[in-house]
Amino acid sequence: MKDLRTELREWLLATIEQIAPSADDSIFASIVVERPKQAAHGDYACNAAMVLARALKKNPREIAQQLQSALPPSPHVARHEIAGAGFINLFLTQEARASVVRRVLEEGAAFGRGQSGKDQRVLIEFVSANPTGPLHVGHGRQAALGDAIANLLSAQGFDVTREFYYNDAGAQIQNLALSVQARARELRGETAAFPESGYHGDYIREIAQNYLDRKAGDVDDLDSVRRFAVAALRKEQDADLQAFGVRFDNYYLESSLYTDGRVEATVQKLIASGHTFEQDGALWLRTTDFGDDKDRVMRKADGYYTYFVPDVAYHVTKWERGFRQAINIQGMDHHGTIARVRAGLQALNLGIPKDYPFYVLHKMVTVMRGNEEVKISKRAGSYVTVRDLIDEVGRDAVRFFLSMRKADTEFVFDLDLARSQAEENPVYYVQYAHARVMSVLRQAQQTADAVISASPAANLALLDRPHEEALLRRLADFPADMAVAARELAPHHITAYLRELAGEFHGYYNAERFLVDDAALRQARLTLVVAVGQTLRNGLAILGIDAPNEM
Repeated sequence: MKDLRTELREWLLATIEQIAPSADDSIFASIVVERPKQAAHGDYACNAAMVLARALKKNPREIAQQLQSALPPSPHVARHEIAGAGFINLFLTQEARASVVRRVLEEGAAFGRGQSGKDQRVLIEFVSANPTGPLHVGHGRQAALGDAIANLLSAQGFDVTREFYYNDAGAQIQNLALSVQARARELRGETAAFPESGYHGDYIREIAQNYLDRKAGDVDDLDSVRRFAVAALRKEQDADLQAFGVRFDNYYLESSLYTDGRVEATVQKLIASGHTFEQDGALWLRTTDFGDDKDRVMRKADGYYTYFVPDVAYHVTKWERGFRQAINIQGMDHHGTIARVRAGLQALNLGIPKDYPFYVLHKMVTVMRGNEEVKISKRAGSYVTVRDLIDEVGRDAVRFFLSMRKADTEFVFDLDLARSQAEENPVYYVQYAHARVMSVLRQAQQTADAVISASPAANLALLDRPHEEALLRRLADFPADMAVAARELAPHHITAYLRELAGEFHGYYNAERFLVDDAALRQARLTLVVAVGQTLRNGLAILGIDAPNEM
Protein backbone atom coordinates (compact mmCIF):
# COMPACT_ATOMS: atom_id res chain seq x y z
CA MET A 1 0.00 0.00 0.00
CA LYS A 2 1.36 3.42 -0.97
CA ASP A 3 2.23 5.79 1.86
CA LEU A 4 -0.26 8.68 2.20
CA ARG A 5 2.55 11.23 2.28
CA THR A 6 3.83 9.84 -1.03
CA GLU A 7 0.34 10.09 -2.54
CA LEU A 8 0.03 13.70 -1.43
CA ARG A 9 3.41 14.60 -2.90
CA GLU A 10 2.47 12.99 -6.23
CA TRP A 11 -0.83 14.89 -6.18
CA LEU A 12 1.02 18.17 -5.66
CA LEU A 13 3.73 17.40 -8.23
CA ALA A 14 1.17 16.71 -10.94
CA THR A 15 -0.13 20.28 -10.57
CA ILE A 16 3.35 21.77 -10.16
CA GLU A 17 4.39 20.24 -13.50
CA GLN A 18 1.50 22.12 -15.10
CA ILE A 19 2.45 25.54 -13.73
CA ALA A 20 6.22 25.01 -14.06
CA PRO A 21 6.74 22.70 -17.08
CA SER A 22 10.33 23.86 -17.56
CA ALA A 23 11.49 22.96 -14.03
CA ASP A 24 14.23 20.34 -14.03
CA ASP A 25 14.43 17.14 -11.99
CA SER A 26 16.71 18.68 -9.34
CA ILE A 27 14.00 21.23 -8.52
CA PHE A 28 11.34 18.56 -8.18
CA ALA A 29 13.66 16.50 -5.98
CA SER A 30 13.86 19.43 -3.53
CA ILE A 31 10.08 19.61 -3.08
CA VAL A 32 9.06 17.86 0.13
CA VAL A 33 5.88 17.15 2.02
CA GLU A 34 6.50 17.06 5.74
CA ARG A 35 4.93 17.58 9.11
CA PRO A 36 4.69 21.22 10.23
CA LYS A 37 6.14 21.88 13.66
CA GLN A 38 2.71 22.78 15.07
CA ALA A 39 -0.35 20.60 14.50
CA ALA A 40 -2.50 23.73 14.18
CA HIS A 41 -0.68 24.46 10.90
CA GLY A 42 -2.10 21.35 9.25
CA ASP A 43 -1.30 17.70 8.84
CA TYR A 44 1.36 18.32 6.19
CA ALA A 45 3.13 21.28 4.61
CA CYS A 46 4.77 21.60 1.18
CA ASN A 47 7.70 23.90 0.33
CA ALA A 48 7.07 23.93 -3.44
CA ALA A 49 6.54 27.70 -3.76
CA MET A 50 9.89 28.53 -2.16
CA VAL A 51 11.70 25.93 -4.28
CA LEU A 52 10.13 27.22 -7.51
CA ALA A 53 10.58 30.93 -6.75
CA ARG A 54 14.07 31.23 -8.24
CA ALA A 55 13.33 29.15 -11.33
CA LEU A 56 10.10 31.04 -12.12
CA LYS A 57 11.45 34.41 -10.92
CA LYS A 58 8.30 35.05 -8.95
CA ASN A 59 7.39 35.77 -5.33
CA PRO A 60 6.84 32.51 -3.40
CA ARG A 61 3.39 33.56 -2.18
CA GLU A 62 2.36 34.37 -5.74
CA ILE A 63 3.43 30.88 -6.80
CA ALA A 64 1.65 29.38 -3.81
CA GLN A 65 -1.59 31.15 -4.78
CA GLN A 66 -1.25 29.93 -8.36
CA LEU A 67 -0.59 26.39 -7.15
CA GLN A 68 -3.46 26.46 -4.66
CA SER A 69 -5.89 27.64 -7.35
CA ALA A 70 -4.83 24.87 -9.72
CA LEU A 71 -4.96 21.97 -7.23
CA PRO A 72 -7.72 19.49 -8.09
CA PRO A 73 -9.91 18.01 -5.35
CA SER A 74 -8.34 15.18 -3.37
CA PRO A 75 -10.25 12.53 -1.41
CA HIS A 76 -7.62 12.88 1.32
CA VAL A 77 -7.55 16.67 1.75
CA ALA A 78 -10.32 18.57 3.49
CA ARG A 79 -8.75 21.98 2.81
CA HIS A 80 -5.45 23.71 2.11
CA GLU A 81 -4.15 27.16 2.87
CA ILE A 82 -1.10 29.35 2.33
CA ALA A 83 1.07 30.20 5.32
CA GLY A 84 4.27 32.09 6.04
CA ALA A 85 6.59 32.71 3.12
CA GLY A 86 4.50 30.49 0.86
CA PHE A 87 4.04 27.07 2.46
CA ILE A 88 1.01 25.10 1.30
CA ASN A 89 -0.53 23.63 4.44
CA LEU A 90 -2.71 20.55 3.97
CA PHE A 91 -5.51 19.58 6.33
CA LEU A 92 -6.62 15.97 5.91
CA THR A 93 -10.07 14.50 6.19
CA GLN A 94 -10.68 12.50 9.33
CA GLU A 95 -10.96 9.34 7.24
CA ALA A 96 -7.56 10.06 5.64
CA ARG A 97 -5.96 10.60 9.05
CA ALA A 98 -7.36 7.31 10.29
CA SER A 99 -6.49 5.35 7.14
CA VAL A 100 -3.09 4.54 8.64
CA VAL A 101 -4.81 2.23 11.12
CA ARG A 102 -6.19 0.10 8.30
CA ARG A 103 -2.77 0.09 6.71
CA VAL A 104 -1.15 -1.17 9.92
CA LEU A 105 -3.73 -3.94 10.24
CA GLU A 106 -3.29 -4.93 6.61
CA GLU A 107 0.53 -4.93 6.59
CA GLY A 108 1.13 -6.21 10.12
CA ALA A 109 4.82 -6.90 10.75
CA ALA A 110 5.64 -5.34 7.34
CA PHE A 111 4.25 -1.92 8.33
CA GLY A 112 7.04 0.64 8.11
CA ARG A 113 9.07 -1.32 5.60
CA GLY A 114 10.03 -0.05 2.14
CA GLN A 115 11.73 -1.04 -1.09
CA SER A 116 14.39 1.66 -1.55
CA GLY A 117 17.15 -0.97 -1.31
CA LYS A 118 15.58 -3.60 -3.55
CA ASP A 119 18.14 -5.64 -5.53
CA GLN A 120 21.05 -4.00 -3.70
CA ARG A 121 23.60 -6.01 -1.72
CA VAL A 122 25.38 -4.52 1.26
CA LEU A 123 28.01 -5.95 3.62
CA ILE A 124 27.97 -4.63 7.17
CA GLU A 125 31.07 -5.35 9.22
CA PHE A 126 30.78 -4.72 12.94
CA VAL A 127 32.17 -5.72 16.34
CA SER A 128 35.25 -7.37 14.72
CA ALA A 129 36.92 -7.59 18.12
CA ASN A 130 40.43 -8.90 18.53
CA PRO A 131 40.15 -12.33 20.20
CA THR A 132 42.31 -11.12 23.07
CA GLY A 133 39.67 -10.73 25.78
CA PRO A 134 35.94 -10.56 26.58
CA LEU A 135 33.84 -8.08 24.61
CA HIS A 136 33.85 -4.66 26.27
CA VAL A 137 31.10 -2.06 26.37
CA GLY A 138 32.46 -0.38 23.22
CA HIS A 139 32.00 -3.64 21.35
CA GLY A 140 28.50 -3.70 22.82
CA ARG A 141 27.72 -0.32 21.28
CA GLN A 142 29.00 -1.59 17.95
CA ALA A 143 26.89 -4.72 18.25
CA ALA A 144 23.71 -2.79 19.09
CA LEU A 145 24.28 -0.22 16.34
CA GLY A 146 25.41 -2.73 13.74
CA ASP A 147 22.54 -5.14 14.29
CA ALA A 148 19.95 -2.34 14.25
CA ILE A 149 21.45 -0.80 11.09
CA ALA A 150 21.38 -4.22 9.42
CA ASN A 151 17.72 -4.60 10.41
CA LEU A 152 16.90 -1.12 9.12
CA LEU A 153 18.49 -1.80 5.75
CA SER A 154 16.84 -5.21 5.50
CA ALA A 155 13.52 -3.47 6.19
CA GLN A 156 14.17 -1.25 3.15
CA GLY A 157 14.71 -4.25 0.90
CA PHE A 158 18.51 -4.46 0.95
CA ASP A 159 20.15 -7.88 0.76
CA VAL A 160 22.25 -7.56 3.93
CA THR A 161 25.22 -9.69 4.98
CA ARG A 162 26.55 -9.30 8.53
CA GLU A 163 30.28 -9.99 8.86
CA PHE A 164 32.66 -10.29 11.80
CA TYR A 165 36.36 -9.82 10.96
CA TYR A 166 38.59 -11.70 13.39
CA ASN A 167 41.97 -10.00 13.91
CA ASP A 168 43.62 -13.31 14.76
CA ALA A 169 47.11 -12.29 13.59
CA GLY A 170 49.67 -9.71 14.57
CA ALA A 171 51.35 -8.32 17.67
CA GLN A 172 48.25 -8.36 19.91
CA ILE A 173 47.73 -12.08 19.36
CA GLN A 174 51.40 -12.66 20.09
CA ASN A 175 51.00 -10.76 23.38
CA LEU A 176 47.94 -12.84 24.20
CA ALA A 177 49.87 -16.07 23.68
CA LEU A 178 52.81 -14.85 25.76
CA SER A 179 50.43 -13.75 28.55
CA VAL A 180 48.71 -17.14 28.73
CA GLN A 181 52.06 -18.91 28.55
CA ALA A 182 53.43 -16.83 31.46
CA ARG A 183 50.36 -17.52 33.62
CA ALA A 184 50.53 -21.24 32.82
CA ARG A 185 54.12 -21.34 33.97
CA GLU A 186 53.19 -19.50 37.17
CA LEU A 187 50.41 -22.05 37.79
CA ARG A 188 53.01 -24.79 37.51
CA GLY A 189 55.08 -23.04 40.17
CA GLU A 190 57.67 -21.71 37.77
CA THR A 191 59.09 -18.21 37.64
CA ALA A 192 57.87 -16.48 34.49
CA ALA A 193 58.47 -13.00 33.09
CA PHE A 194 55.20 -11.42 32.12
CA PRO A 195 55.23 -9.57 28.75
CA GLU A 196 55.38 -5.79 29.00
CA SER A 197 52.28 -5.37 26.81
CA GLY A 198 50.53 -8.44 28.17
CA TYR A 199 46.90 -8.94 29.24
CA HIS A 200 46.27 -8.99 32.98
CA GLY A 201 42.62 -9.94 33.46
CA ASP A 202 41.54 -13.00 35.45
CA TYR A 203 40.38 -14.56 32.17
CA ILE A 204 44.05 -15.06 31.19
CA ARG A 205 44.60 -17.18 34.30
CA GLU A 206 41.40 -19.15 33.51
CA ILE A 207 42.59 -19.90 29.98
CA ALA A 208 46.02 -20.93 31.25
CA GLN A 209 44.46 -23.26 33.83
CA ASN A 210 42.18 -24.81 31.19
CA TYR A 211 45.17 -25.29 28.91
CA LEU A 212 47.00 -27.19 31.67
CA ASP A 213 43.89 -29.17 32.73
CA ARG A 214 43.19 -30.39 29.23
CA LYS A 215 46.84 -31.13 28.56
CA ALA A 216 46.38 -29.42 25.21
CA GLY A 217 50.08 -29.22 24.63
CA ASP A 218 53.47 -28.24 25.92
CA VAL A 219 53.55 -24.85 27.68
CA ASP A 220 56.77 -24.17 25.80
CA ASP A 221 54.90 -24.62 22.51
CA LEU A 222 53.84 -21.00 22.00
CA ASP A 223 51.94 -21.75 18.79
CA SER A 224 49.85 -24.35 20.60
CA VAL A 225 49.16 -21.87 23.43
CA ARG A 226 48.18 -19.22 20.88
CA ARG A 227 45.72 -21.50 19.06
CA PHE A 228 44.15 -22.62 22.34
CA ALA A 229 43.80 -19.06 23.68
CA VAL A 230 42.31 -17.68 20.46
CA ALA A 231 39.82 -20.56 20.25
CA ALA A 232 38.81 -20.07 23.90
CA LEU A 233 38.23 -16.35 23.50
CA ARG A 234 36.41 -16.74 20.19
CA LYS A 235 34.07 -19.17 21.93
CA GLU A 236 33.52 -16.71 24.78
CA GLN A 237 32.87 -13.81 22.43
CA ASP A 238 30.42 -15.92 20.45
CA ALA A 239 28.59 -16.75 23.67
CA ASP A 240 28.44 -13.07 24.61
CA LEU A 241 27.04 -12.15 21.19
CA GLN A 242 24.47 -14.93 21.45
CA ALA A 243 23.41 -13.60 24.86
CA PHE A 244 23.12 -10.16 23.24
CA GLY A 245 20.92 -11.58 20.46
CA VAL A 246 23.36 -10.71 17.68
CA ARG A 247 24.11 -13.13 14.85
CA PHE A 248 26.53 -13.00 11.93
CA ASP A 249 26.27 -14.49 8.47
CA ASN A 250 30.01 -14.78 7.99
CA TYR A 251 33.24 -14.75 9.99
CA TYR A 252 36.41 -13.71 8.16
CA LEU A 253 39.82 -14.51 9.63
CA GLU A 254 42.68 -12.04 9.22
CA SER A 255 45.08 -14.98 9.30
CA SER A 256 43.49 -16.34 6.12
CA LEU A 257 44.64 -13.24 4.24
CA TYR A 258 48.23 -14.39 4.87
CA THR A 259 47.75 -18.11 4.34
CA ASP A 260 45.83 -17.51 1.10
CA GLY A 261 48.53 -15.14 -0.12
CA ARG A 262 46.17 -12.18 -0.39
CA VAL A 263 48.33 -9.81 1.63
CA GLU A 264 51.44 -10.50 -0.46
CA ALA A 265 49.44 -10.29 -3.71
CA THR A 266 47.98 -6.93 -2.65
CA VAL A 267 51.44 -5.58 -1.83
CA GLN A 268 52.78 -6.66 -5.22
CA LYS A 269 49.86 -4.97 -7.00
CA LEU A 270 50.49 -1.78 -5.05
CA ILE A 271 54.16 -1.86 -6.01
CA ALA A 272 53.15 -2.40 -9.65
CA SER A 273 50.79 0.59 -9.44
CA GLY A 274 53.74 2.94 -9.08
CA HIS A 275 52.45 4.45 -5.83
CA THR A 276 55.06 2.92 -3.53
CA PHE A 277 58.63 3.83 -2.65
CA GLU A 278 61.38 2.53 -0.35
CA GLN A 279 63.01 4.63 2.33
CA ASP A 280 65.04 3.79 5.46
CA GLY A 281 64.66 0.10 4.71
CA ALA A 282 60.85 0.32 4.74
CA LEU A 283 58.27 0.08 1.94
CA TRP A 284 55.91 3.06 1.80
CA LEU A 285 52.61 3.76 0.07
CA ARG A 286 52.29 7.27 -1.30
CA THR A 287 48.82 7.79 0.20
CA THR A 288 49.20 11.56 -0.27
CA ASP A 289 48.42 10.85 -3.95
CA PHE A 290 44.89 10.13 -2.75
CA GLY A 291 44.31 12.89 -0.21
CA ASP A 292 45.98 11.50 2.92
CA ASP A 293 47.91 14.01 5.05
CA LYS A 294 51.15 12.00 4.87
CA ASP A 295 52.54 8.85 3.27
CA ARG A 296 52.28 5.56 5.19
CA VAL A 297 54.62 2.67 5.88
CA MET A 298 53.42 -0.62 4.42
CA ARG A 299 56.30 -2.90 5.38
CA LYS A 300 58.59 -1.98 8.22
CA ALA A 301 62.36 -2.41 8.17
CA ASP A 302 61.98 -5.63 10.19
CA GLY A 303 59.90 -7.15 7.36
CA TYR A 304 56.51 -7.07 9.11
CA TYR A 305 53.52 -5.40 7.49
CA THR A 306 51.74 -2.54 9.24
CA TYR A 307 48.15 -3.18 10.20
CA PHE A 308 46.51 -1.22 7.37
CA VAL A 309 47.99 -3.51 4.70
CA PRO A 310 45.85 -6.56 5.57
CA ASP A 311 42.93 -4.14 5.95
CA VAL A 312 43.36 -3.13 2.31
CA ALA A 313 43.59 -6.78 1.25
CA TYR A 314 40.48 -7.59 3.28
CA HIS A 315 38.45 -4.81 1.65
CA VAL A 316 39.51 -6.01 -1.78
CA THR A 317 37.82 -9.31 -0.90
CA LYS A 318 34.61 -7.43 -0.10
CA TRP A 319 34.67 -5.83 -3.55
CA GLU A 320 35.56 -9.11 -5.26
CA ARG A 321 32.70 -10.85 -3.49
CA GLY A 322 30.31 -8.48 -5.23
CA PHE A 323 29.55 -6.06 -2.41
CA ARG A 324 29.37 -2.69 -4.11
CA GLN A 325 28.21 -1.22 -0.81
CA ALA A 326 30.18 -1.90 2.37
CA ILE A 327 29.64 -0.34 5.78
CA ASN A 328 32.15 -0.56 8.63
CA ILE A 329 30.96 0.17 12.17
CA GLN A 330 33.98 0.88 14.35
CA GLY A 331 35.20 2.91 17.30
CA MET A 332 36.27 6.51 16.83
CA ASP A 333 39.88 5.39 17.41
CA HIS A 334 39.80 3.91 13.90
CA HIS A 335 39.35 7.34 12.33
CA GLY A 336 42.99 7.46 11.26
CA THR A 337 42.68 4.26 9.23
CA ILE A 338 39.98 5.57 6.90
CA ALA A 339 42.19 7.66 4.60
CA ARG A 340 44.94 5.06 4.30
CA VAL A 341 42.61 2.12 3.60
CA ARG A 342 40.73 4.10 0.96
CA ALA A 343 44.02 5.30 -0.50
CA GLY A 344 45.25 1.72 -0.77
CA LEU A 345 42.06 0.68 -2.54
CA GLN A 346 42.33 3.61 -4.97
CA ALA A 347 45.98 2.85 -5.72
CA LEU A 348 45.01 -0.65 -6.87
CA ASN A 349 42.91 0.89 -9.67
CA LEU A 350 40.12 -1.68 -9.42
CA GLY A 351 37.30 0.74 -10.04
CA ILE A 352 36.44 0.96 -6.34
CA PRO A 353 34.68 4.25 -5.43
CA LYS A 354 36.64 6.83 -3.42
CA ASP A 355 34.24 6.59 -0.46
CA TYR A 356 34.46 2.79 -0.23
CA PRO A 357 33.93 1.49 2.40
CA PHE A 358 31.55 3.79 4.27
CA TYR A 359 32.32 4.19 7.98
CA VAL A 360 30.04 4.67 10.97
CA LEU A 361 32.31 5.63 13.87
CA HIS A 362 31.04 5.62 17.43
CA LYS A 363 32.38 7.39 20.49
CA MET A 364 33.09 5.87 23.86
CA VAL A 365 30.57 4.77 26.47
CA THR A 366 30.95 5.75 30.13
CA VAL A 367 29.25 3.40 32.59
CA MET A 368 27.95 5.03 35.77
CA ARG A 369 26.50 3.66 38.99
CA GLY A 370 25.20 6.34 41.30
CA ASN A 371 27.56 9.23 40.76
CA GLU A 372 30.64 7.11 40.16
CA GLU A 373 32.11 5.77 36.95
CA VAL A 374 32.43 1.98 36.70
CA LYS A 375 35.75 1.22 35.04
CA ILE A 376 36.57 -2.42 35.67
CA SER A 377 35.12 -5.88 35.32
CA LYS A 378 35.54 -8.77 37.70
CA ARG A 379 36.98 -10.92 34.89
CA ALA A 380 38.50 -8.45 32.44
CA GLY A 381 40.06 -6.32 35.12
CA SER A 382 40.59 -3.11 33.16
CA TYR A 383 37.24 -2.51 31.50
CA VAL A 384 33.48 -3.14 31.70
CA THR A 385 32.30 -6.09 29.59
CA VAL A 386 29.12 -6.54 27.61
CA ARG A 387 28.28 -9.54 29.78
CA ASP A 388 28.58 -7.36 32.90
CA LEU A 389 25.90 -5.03 31.51
CA ILE A 390 23.61 -7.83 30.36
CA ASP A 391 23.84 -9.59 33.72
CA GLU A 392 23.10 -6.37 35.59
CA VAL A 393 20.28 -4.73 33.59
CA GLY A 394 19.20 -7.26 30.94
CA ARG A 395 19.72 -7.54 27.20
CA ASP A 396 16.82 -5.31 26.18
CA ALA A 397 17.95 -2.37 28.29
CA VAL A 398 21.53 -2.66 27.04
CA ARG A 399 20.46 -2.75 23.38
CA PHE A 400 18.03 0.17 23.74
CA PHE A 401 20.42 2.37 25.70
CA LEU A 402 23.36 1.74 23.35
CA SER A 403 21.19 2.59 20.31
CA MET A 404 19.49 5.75 21.54
CA ARG A 405 22.20 8.31 20.80
CA LYS A 406 23.91 9.24 17.54
CA ALA A 407 26.96 7.07 17.05
CA ASP A 408 29.33 10.05 17.00
CA THR A 409 28.21 11.31 20.42
CA GLU A 410 29.61 10.14 23.73
CA PHE A 411 27.15 8.25 25.87
CA VAL A 412 26.72 7.78 29.61
CA PHE A 413 25.19 4.41 30.48
CA ASP A 414 23.35 4.90 33.77
CA LEU A 415 23.02 1.47 35.42
CA ASP A 416 20.58 2.73 38.05
CA LEU A 417 18.29 4.23 35.40
CA ALA A 418 18.47 1.09 33.24
CA ARG A 419 17.34 -1.04 36.21
CA SER A 420 14.52 1.25 37.29
CA GLN A 421 10.85 0.65 36.58
CA ALA A 422 9.96 4.27 36.04
CA GLU A 423 8.87 6.60 33.26
CA GLU A 424 12.40 8.00 33.11
CA ASN A 425 13.74 4.61 31.97
CA PRO A 426 13.11 4.76 28.20
CA VAL A 427 13.13 1.03 27.46
CA TYR A 428 10.82 0.29 30.39
CA TYR A 429 8.53 3.13 29.26
CA VAL A 430 8.28 1.74 25.71
CA GLN A 431 7.87 -1.90 26.75
CA TYR A 432 5.28 -0.92 29.35
CA ALA A 433 3.26 0.79 26.61
CA HIS A 434 3.14 -2.51 24.72
CA ALA A 435 2.21 -4.40 27.88
CA ARG A 436 -0.65 -1.92 28.39
CA VAL A 437 -1.83 -2.49 24.83
CA MET A 438 -2.00 -6.23 25.47
CA SER A 439 -3.73 -5.66 28.80
CA VAL A 440 -6.48 -3.63 27.10
CA LEU A 441 -6.98 -6.36 24.49
CA ARG A 442 -7.13 -9.09 27.15
CA GLN A 443 -9.75 -7.11 29.04
CA ALA A 444 -11.76 -6.75 25.84
CA GLN A 445 -11.66 -10.49 25.24
CA GLN A 446 -12.76 -11.22 28.80
CA THR A 447 -15.68 -8.81 28.88
CA ALA A 448 -18.91 -10.67 29.60
CA ASP A 449 -20.98 -8.93 26.92
CA ALA A 450 -18.75 -10.26 24.12
CA VAL A 451 -17.33 -6.88 23.13
CA ILE A 452 -16.74 -6.26 19.44
CA SER A 453 -13.04 -6.77 18.68
CA ALA A 454 -10.72 -4.63 16.59
CA SER A 455 -11.59 -4.66 12.90
CA PRO A 456 -10.57 -2.96 9.61
CA ALA A 457 -14.30 -2.31 9.15
CA ALA A 458 -14.42 -0.09 12.24
CA ASN A 459 -15.73 3.46 11.85
CA LEU A 460 -12.35 5.14 12.34
CA ALA A 461 -13.81 8.59 11.71
CA LEU A 462 -14.93 8.42 15.34
CA LEU A 463 -11.27 8.76 16.43
CA ASP A 464 -11.39 12.52 16.82
CA ARG A 465 -10.23 13.05 20.41
CA PRO A 466 -6.91 14.94 20.86
CA HIS A 467 -5.00 11.87 22.06
CA GLU A 468 -6.41 9.83 19.18
CA GLU A 469 -5.43 12.40 16.58
CA ALA A 470 -1.91 12.57 18.06
CA LEU A 471 -1.59 8.78 17.83
CA LEU A 472 -2.85 8.75 14.24
CA ARG A 473 -0.24 11.33 13.26
CA ARG A 474 2.49 9.40 15.02
CA LEU A 475 1.53 6.08 13.40
CA ALA A 476 1.49 7.71 9.96
CA ASP A 477 5.06 8.96 10.51
CA PHE A 478 6.53 5.51 11.14
CA PRO A 479 7.34 4.54 7.51
CA ALA A 480 9.04 7.89 6.85
CA ASP A 481 10.99 7.71 10.12
CA MET A 482 12.11 4.17 9.23
CA ALA A 483 13.27 5.36 5.82
CA VAL A 484 15.23 8.27 7.33
CA ALA A 485 16.83 6.02 9.96
CA ALA A 486 17.93 3.59 7.23
CA ARG A 487 19.21 6.35 4.94
CA GLU A 488 21.21 7.98 7.74
CA LEU A 489 22.28 4.64 9.32
CA ALA A 490 20.88 6.05 12.56
CA PRO A 491 18.93 3.69 14.86
CA HIS A 492 18.49 6.52 17.39
CA HIS A 493 15.65 7.80 15.19
CA ILE A 494 13.74 4.61 16.01
CA THR A 495 14.35 4.80 19.75
CA ALA A 496 13.14 8.43 19.67
CA TYR A 497 10.07 7.45 17.67
CA LEU A 498 9.19 4.63 20.06
CA ARG A 499 9.52 6.90 23.08
CA GLU A 500 7.17 9.43 21.47
CA LEU A 501 4.63 6.79 20.43
CA ALA A 502 4.76 5.22 23.90
CA GLY A 503 4.27 8.62 25.54
CA GLU A 504 1.23 9.37 23.41
CA PHE A 505 -0.28 5.97 24.13
CA HIS A 506 0.27 6.31 27.88
CA GLY A 507 -1.49 9.69 27.69
CA TYR A 508 -4.37 8.11 25.77
CA TYR A 509 -4.58 5.24 28.25
CA ASN A 510 -4.86 7.65 31.17
CA ALA A 511 -7.32 10.03 29.48
CA GLU A 512 -9.88 7.80 27.77
CA ARG A 513 -11.85 4.59 28.35
CA PHE A 514 -11.61 1.88 25.72
CA LEU A 515 -14.42 -0.46 26.71
CA VAL A 516 -17.16 2.16 26.37
CA ASP A 517 -20.86 1.36 25.97
CA ASP A 518 -21.01 2.74 22.43
CA ALA A 519 -20.13 -0.37 20.35
CA ALA A 520 -18.92 1.58 17.30
CA LEU A 521 -16.63 3.82 19.35
CA ARG A 522 -15.40 0.81 21.33
CA GLN A 523 -14.49 -1.00 18.12
CA ALA A 524 -12.72 2.05 16.69
CA ARG A 525 -10.66 2.56 19.84
CA LEU A 526 -9.71 -1.10 20.10
CA THR A 527 -8.66 -1.06 16.46
CA LEU A 528 -6.43 1.93 17.15
CA VAL A 529 -4.95 0.13 20.17
CA VAL A 530 -4.13 -2.91 18.00
CA ALA A 531 -2.37 -0.63 15.48
CA VAL A 532 -0.32 1.00 18.23
CA GLY A 533 0.74 -2.40 19.55
CA GLN A 534 1.77 -3.62 16.12
CA THR A 535 3.84 -0.50 15.48
CA LEU A 536 5.56 -0.77 18.85
CA ARG A 537 6.47 -4.38 18.04
CA ASN A 538 7.77 -3.44 14.61
CA GLY A 539 10.00 -0.70 16.01
CA LEU A 540 11.31 -2.83 18.86
CA ALA A 541 12.08 -5.65 16.40
CA ILE A 542 14.39 -3.31 14.47
CA LEU A 543 16.35 -2.79 17.69
CA GLY A 544 16.33 -6.50 18.53
CA ILE A 545 14.24 -5.91 21.66
CA ASP A 546 11.32 -7.94 23.02
CA ALA A 547 7.77 -6.58 23.21
CA PRO A 548 6.43 -8.09 26.48
CA ASN A 549 2.74 -8.92 26.84
CA GLU A 550 2.77 -8.08 30.53
CA MET A 551 5.11 -6.45 33.03
